[in-house]
Amino acid sequence: MIALVRGGGDLASGVALRLQRAGCRVAITELPQPLVVRRYVSFAEAVFRGRFTVEGVVAQRAADAEEARAVMARGEIAVLIDPDAACRHALQPTTIVDARMLKRAPDLGRDAAPLVIGLGPGFVAGENCHAVVETMRGHTLGRVFWSGAAEPDSGVPESVAERRSE
Repeated sequence: MIALVRGGGDLASGVALRLQRAGCRVAITELPQPLVVRRYVSFAEAVFRGRFTVEGVVAQRAADAEEARAVMARGEIAVLIDPDAACRHALQPTTIVDARMLKRAPDLGRDAAPLVIGLGPGFVAGENCHAVVETMRGHTLGRVFWSGAAEPDSGVPESVAERRSE
């Protein structure tokens, strides 16, 4: 089973890590210059370094779908610079997880793969994806919705260590 994760930031990397540990072959698509904040816990770092390890799992940059298949066959996560996820045609993933946190409707619909999952605002289960994962902090964080949507973007970052900005 191949899972394609769109985005290689911290949340997307958590998803990719869990999928990999569950036995899936995982490919990540990223931008040429990833918009990643927590680089040292994100597989997007493989775009910059060529290879990067998070919690003992290795991600390797791949030039195309063929190379991605070879990377995944070695038990590593493939990272492709492919903002439009065009590699999905060659890889034919059974699952696509859009974890880019764009906070708006996605550019791919639920017909892009047998199972399409969206993280956070912009996704509506049953409309543009099959399931939505809540990303807003609180008692519903991580909850999977098979109908409806995640909480809308509040526009206000959650505080961390009692700070909202620096």
